[in-house]
Amino acid sequence: MNTTNRGTPLVEMRDISIAFGGIKAVDHVTVDLYPGEVVGLLGHNGAGKSTLIKCLSGAYQADAGDIFINGEKVEIKDPRDARAQNIETIYQTLALADNLDAASNLFLGRELVNSFGFVDETKMEAETRKIMGRLNPNFRKFNVPVSALSGGQRQSVAIARAVYFNAKILIMDEPTAALGPHETQMVSELIQELKAQGLGIFLIEHDIHNVMKLCDRAVVMKNGQRVGTVNVNEVTDDDILGMIIAGKKPAQAV
Repeated sequence: MNTTNRGTPLVEMRDISIAFGGIKAVDHVTVDLYPGEVVGLLGHNGAGKSTLIKCLSGAYQADAGDIFINGEKVEIKDPRDARAQNIETIYQTLALADNLDAASNLFLGRELVNSFGFVDETKMEAETRKIMGRLNPNFRKFNVPVSALSGGQRQSVAIARAVYFNAKILIMDEPTAALGPHETQMVSELIQELKAQGLGIFLIEHDIHNVMKLCDRAVVMKNGQRVGTVNVNEVTDDDILGMIIAGKKPAQAV
């Protein structure tokens, strides 16, 4: 995806630095994200990609640098601040209550109530069916505990929860890890639907093939620094592998 003349980014993390015990985990890194785009963050363990993105989720605070949402500088000190900026994180472990069904998980902690102040389970199920109909029309297991769902179906519930509560920016942590081919395809289709709805997605990944398949651009990090950013349709797997291993930036990178 060519971002030239696309206007203001949905997110810009500008010149971000984070240190732990005097050691820089992230060193003056700048990344951006546009509506309807998926940007993959790649690198070895310890490259700094997860630490960087945790500044956006509110889990960490940067020592230096700024975050802009739709061109406006914002302060994100904790996950509540992130949610106020319509940022949601889909963790690899999927913070779902295994003993509850899809509707109860979707509204967990934010339950809908009727005019008498009681939890309105009928309305919650109806709303869950509506949002799942948009995201995953094949989802049918509304009345079973999520522990009985497949990995892809559980991802659907977690994503539906984020989208229902007006997420505009999603952070996804290796969403297809440990999934089989069918489940991976399900998540891929979910991501394409989210893009079509104009959401921006940061995808934290180790798998180059997933980034090439799911992302528009890839940001490669090494030793806390950004090696470069590439449009995935302009590079090969080997180009990205060279960036990860050797910190070698191809001519197409910015």
